Amino acid sequence: MRNRFAIAVLGLLLPCLAAAQGREEWREMNRPLEPFRIAGPLYYVGASDVTSFLIVTEEGHILIDGGFAETAPMIRKSIATLGFEIGDVRILLNSHAHLDHAGGLAALKEWSGAKLCASAGDAPLLERGGRGDELMGDDAPYPPVAVDRKLAHGDTVELGGISLLAHVTPGHTRGCTSWEFEIADRGQRQRVVAVCSLTILPAARLLRDPTYPGIAEDYSRSIAILEAIPADIFLASHGSFFGLEAKRKRLSTSRQVTDEQSLPTETTRNPFVDPEGYRRYLERAKSKLAERIAEERRATGARPG
Repeated sequence: MRNRFAIAVLGLLLPCLAAAQGREEWREMNRPLEPFRIAGPLYYVGASDVTSFLIVTEEGHILIDGGFAETAPMIRKSIATLGFEIGDVRILLNSHAHLDHAGGLAALKEWSGAKLCASAGDAPLLERGGRGDELMGDDAPYPPVAVDRKLAHGDTVELGGISLLAHVTPGHTRGCTSWEFEIADRGQRQRVVAVCSLTILPAARLLRDPTYPGIAEDYSRSIAILEAIPADIFLASHGSFFGLEAKRKRLSTSRQVTDEQSLPTETTRNPFVDPEGYRRYLERAKSKLAERIAEERRATGARPG
């Protein structure tokens, strides 16, 4: 009887424990971080792991991603700390419609008056505030936000001489969007790629009863799309994907040296210029996709295709 009671209580507690663990993980991703310039007109204004990037132009600014709802005030403060105004943000962009990247968009849109551009694949989920997600159902809601312009693969968003190319790289979500653009930094042109995400979440299903039809093929195609882009500066929706913390520290050190030098050296080279790290990230994603497909085939007894 006592064992049955303990099991019953544990059954009631497990969802609460899981939720608490999730919130703790979210807090760790959402620690405040001092904003800084990455290169040229490109600045970091996000949290410790959930990223947000500001592109500054003479005609107004572009902001990529809004973090959690709790991240939005941090992003606003970071923009002000850098000497810019939230009201000068003209365009909001989104990588994908999960609460850790879209949760702050509604507040940021209200404060700035900016237009939100997002993929047609993720726009319905953004406007539902994350409810009805194919993987998470209604378990990860956030303030809904209206999408002003729905983008297809290959569309561009332009402001103040900056042109961002939308690469729809689905899998993580149907409309997961990676952004490609060029900036000038210290007399050099640098191609920036801000990757959406190639992470396969634990609850996702690729083969039998897939999270959505064609998800496995989408992941494979998304990797191929990104492999075809010759990235210089590698960014992503999570700092852990591209070594944000380590690169931030190296950048601070290199800029102290660079103040007295006109040309970059091995010591002063911007650590965010990382084409090798970009390729390693894609190779890891390709390996993890193959491993996951093999695991699901073993679990279902399916033969390799």
